[in-house]
Amino acid sequence: MARRLADIVTWTPPRCRYNPESPPKFTFTLNLLFAFAATFTVANLYYNHPILNKMAVTLNVSYERVSIVPTLMQAGYATGLLFLNPLGDLFRRRTLVLFLILATTVCWVALCVTVNFHVFAAFSFVVGVGTVTPQLMLPLVGDLAPPEKRATALSWVTSGLLLGMLLARVLSGIVTEYTGWRTVYWIALGLQFFIFALLWMFMPDYPSTNPSGLSYLQILRSLGQLIARHPSLVQAALIGLAISGVFTLYWTTLTFLLAAAPYNYNSLVIGMFGLIGVAAILLTPVTGRHVIDKYSPSLGLLIGLICIIVGQLIGTFAGLHSVAGPVIQAFLVDFGIQTAQVSNRTTIYKLDASARNRINSVYMLGVFCGQVMGTSTGAPLYHRYGWVGSGSAGVGFAGLALLILSARTPNESGWIGWGGGWREGNGNPDVEEELESGSECEKAPSAGSTELQEVKL
Repeated sequence: MARRLADIVTWTPPRCRYNPESPPKFTFTLNLLFAFAATFTVANLYYNHPILNKMAVTLNVSYERVSIVPTLMQAGYATGLLFLNPLGDLFRRRTLVLFLILATTVCWVALCVTVNFHVFAAFSFVVGVGTVTPQLMLPLVGDLAPPEKRATALSWVTSGLLLGMLLARVLSGIVTEYTGWRTVYWIALGLQFFIFALLWMFMPDYPSTNPSGLSYLQILRSLGQLIARHPSLVQAALIGLAISGVFTLYWTTLTFLLAAAPYNYNSLVIGMFGLIGVAAILLTPVTGRHVIDKYSPSLGLLIGLICIIVGQLIGTFAGLHSVAGPVIQAFLVDFGIQTAQVSNRTTIYKLDASARNRINSVYMLGVFCGQVMGTSTGAPLYHRYGWVGSGSAGVGFAGLALLILSARTPNESGWIGWGGGWREGNGNPDVEEELESGSECEKAPSAGSTELQEVKL
């Protein structure tokens, strides 16, 4: 039975099979498919956030105890980033993505039916581990999109990620308000099966970026080598850490502000604030095309960080007097963070075509640490210093990101310094290593950096 299932999952429709003489074209439709899959895969991590109180009643535990569920899912996600995501540089990504989605979907059934809290918590961790599939698709987009359109292509999938984080909260709050929290989980289960079917039918098969083979231990050991080798990766990871702290700090404390006087909004109205972020996300592909692709990812970063700081300042000091403050803040912060994320990924995916999944793992671990930092500091800061105190911390995080950006120019090959101009390229080995086909562990032909660069968007 297991063998037959494996044969079904690994079978590739003729139209999706890889032909080195005529590689599958990376079309806009495929780009949207990856964005859709990213949206409703990453949403698995966030459905539980607005409904923990309802879950506590059903599972017969306290509010304090049920709060471990999102923590376990995030811990599982971090585990997957560290131990599963690098496998994208070792195996064919179509097969790896399909197996992970199928395994996650099967485990999700337990979350839909169990009434035992310990079982629910354990499977929440397992589901979190398997939810790294969007992080396997993002480096694949970096492999296949033409360099001059890479930021535009990445912006669609990255927008899907942030959209999933926001829509999950909105959908979960609305559905639970009128039915029950189990309905949310059943809907999520159906979406996972739908995503699996779509990818099985339409996701093209691409070769491994390391066809000569690397061992799993070499893959893991190379993560540290990448950090030591690429200043641009460390810079991007630190900026990602700081701005992710702003994002989670804001959304953590916003509920406290809007639920109290003078607003006294209910959970449904508070959840609808996520739609403001959706509007900001829809503008990101425009920025990717007309700023990041046309000029420089660093210019995109600068614009994004300025938007975050301005939004934080407006929301922090106007939020206690007018709801317009948090509304403007939500738009500018989400837009700024999304623009900065696309800019960061555009930069790091230029570093080594044969190690993009490992590079993405390093970057996402920085982002994850920032999310934990914002979540863990938001509530204590709000309860001790109020809305202005927690918002000021967000301004500080964004200011730190701006300071890190200013530490080195795009063409600086060292860790700190200014040189080579503002436009990227011009001989910087840290930026132009994509032209090489070898990895840091051993030289090997890279399909992602040679044949597949010809694929048209």
